[in-house]
Amino acid sequence: MSDKHIDEVSGVATTGHEWDGIRELDNPMPRWWVWSFYATIVWALAYTIAYPAWPMLTSATSGLLGYSSRGAVKTELVAAEAAKDKYVEAVRAKSVAEIEADETLREFAVAAGGAAFRVNCVQCHGSGAEGSKGFPNLNDDDWLWGGSPDEIYKTIAHGIRFATDPDTHVSDMPAFGEILEPKQIAEVSAFVASLSGSPVKDPSMVEPGRQVYADNCASCHGDDGKGNRELGGPNLTDGIWLYGEGEAAIAAQVRNPKMGVMPAWGARLGDVKVKELAVFVHSLGGGE
Repeated sequence: MSDKHIDEVSGVATTGHEWDGIRELDNPMPRWWVWSFYATIVWALAYTIAYPAWPMLTSATSGLLGYSSRGAVKTELVAAEAAKDKYVEAVRAKSVAEIEADETLREFAVAAGGAAFRVNCVQCHGSGAEGSKGFPNLNDDDWLWGGSPDEIYKTIAHGIRFATDPDTHVSDMPAFGEILEPKQIAEVSAFVASLSGSPVKDPSMVEPGRQVYADNCASCHGDDGKGNRELGGPNLTDGIWLYGEGEAAIAAQVRNPKMGVMPAWGARLGDVKVKELAVFVHSLGGGE
């Protein structure tokens, strides 16, 4: 005699579970669900036989189909490199200005140059190319050696004051602390500060400083103080200062100038990568 409880409403036996007066009916699972469940078991077993799955002592089963996710990725990378080759060859064959004139090629060069910049240039110029004290900001319009695409390319390729490259940019500012009297340095610092509208502690020193500037500085920075790109003489009128602003910073630079060194990337990265960097840097919004 069965001791199972039979639900009075449905006439179906319950499982014997009861909670707070609620019982669970012992209905059989739908046949379609049971067969679907069995099918998933069969599918899982077939999958583990066809594809790599079962761990062994030193490796795993390779599967009857011989599939490898690493092999698939390798194949995709080879295809991507093949697709990229045509753009690389186009960059190799054209000047930076010609690359910029081709919208598709320019987009490719900006993307590739951005990747190269993050690997090779952020250490000095910052992740946003904003620079820092002693390292130029590449987003503004202050370009010591010119900001056109081809001029940027030349600077990147040959560097600045890089001894092993015969075509590197060279500009040496004399240490005027060994040439001028302290008073003359103070005067010319006041005059230079006034060129960009910076406040001057003693305005009476500006006019004497003008003469000191004309005698010692105008040959590189120009009579109007706007610089000379052929000599690498910075523009002193724009209020952009690489080593600090104000009379004290100017005086320190006049007395014992700091002059940075930029590597010649052409020999390290190759012509294609340098062109891509030039296009990327020019795309930042500065330059000309």
